[in-house]
Amino acid sequence: MSSTSLTRSLAVLFAVNILNFYDRQVLGALLEPIRKEFHLSDTQLGALGTMPIVLYALVGLPLGRLADSWSRKRLLAAGVAVWASLTGFGGLARSYLVLMVSRLGVYLGEAACAPAATSWIGDLYPPERRSRALAVFMLGVPIGGALSYAISGPAAQAWGWRAALLVAALPAVLLIPALARLSEPARGASETRRAAAATVSPVSSILRIPTMWWIIASGALVNFNLYALATFLPAFLTRYHGLSVGQAGLWAGAGYGVAGIAGGMIAGAWGDRVIHKRKDGRMLSAAAAALVAAPVALVGIRQPAGAAAASIALIMIAYGLLNMYYGLVYSAMHDIVAPAVRGTTMAIYFLAMYLCGASFGPLITGRLSDYLAHSAARAAGSAVVGEAYRAIGLHQAMYAIPALSAALALALWAGSRTIAADMARISQPDEAGPRRIVQSAP
Repeated sequence: MSSTSLTRSLAVLFAVNILNFYDRQVLGALLEPIRKEFHLSDTQLGALGTMPIVLYALVGLPLGRLADSWSRKRLLAAGVAVWASLTGFGGLARSYLVLMVSRLGVYLGEAACAPAATSWIGDLYPPERRSRALAVFMLGVPIGGALSYAISGPAAQAWGWRAALLVAALPAVLLIPALARLSEPARGASETRRAAAATVSPVSSILRIPTMWWIIASGALVNFNLYALATFLPAFLTRYHGLSVGQAGLWAGAGYGVAGIAGGMIAGAWGDRVIHKRKDGRMLSAAAAALVAAPVALVGIRQPAGAAAASIALIMIAYGLLNMYYGLVYSAMHDIVAPAVRGTTMAIYFLAMYLCGASFGPLITGRLSDYLAHSAARAAGSAVVGEAYRAIGLHQAMYAIPALSAALALALWAGSRTIAADMARISQPDEAGPRRIVQSAP
């Protein structure tokens, strides 16, 4: 495949991932007008993120297997069509239940993106060029989130939240034909050697790796924080700091993009450098970033009402530090398992991470916000939980983020204590490790 074709393929897949996270996080900028129209609690708003994430986690494994046996181009195009059309359909919802159903459909379609696209990229680029290609693809996470806030907030301010959802669906009209024009590479096309047969150890062998448990725990913690932020940050800026829906979306989007891209790029460059100095360098670096993020987030949340600029700047610095997790810890995960079981390892990690962390971030934060809002109203002798008390409740609930960032640092530090031994074990066949691999000559 020519360099032009490679670049075009990666560009289209990158654009697909941007839309993936744009549509996934689009409700974050729209929660306040949705809450007011349907008279929802923060618990109900959080459930709009939690329930779809649970579905995403459960269907991810079968869709991953499908990506290994069927056309990835067709699977990905179908996924884009499903999630974009259901995003637009959400704009027609006249009840909370219909909106929930639409979001379930969005995440069902999006579950096809990661396995199909990353497998595709793996066959486009040889091992020595694959990390950079995947890093470019993963920049779709902060860029998609940033565009979602920056476009959807002002769109909702100008035309209403329903129109903002329709706008979020439109890029699929261009992306699906662009996908159809790409040439899908053969599986294993970029490898110099191919496995003729491979007997992979069972899941239990992967779970016997001590560091893997700490990485799973860290994934639950970091994604609790990141999904809670994605869901409630614009609402926090609107309620507590008094920004309009458009201003909150625009400023959160700008901060999200700048901090997320910077954190991801720094982590990638530093992770490749530090591993040559010490085997636990990636895990220790991720732990240090999380440890710094905790007080920075704390100070950002503690800013007085109206100090939106300082609050956004500090919270986004904390977000950038937390976003360093992916480049550092995902690389560390690959360091402790054999190549033939990396796909299975990632599937186990995603299933546990989404079910134990990301799915609860929006729901628990929303429930905590409701509880604290009612507590504030009772303390003031009010029988009505007005907007002022809802602002207090959400503000206090946000303190869960720095607390869990500190817990994340502890889990990553614990993983750094075991990773050197696990890396040594992977280089030596062991009955307990996933090492039973048989290869033939090319």
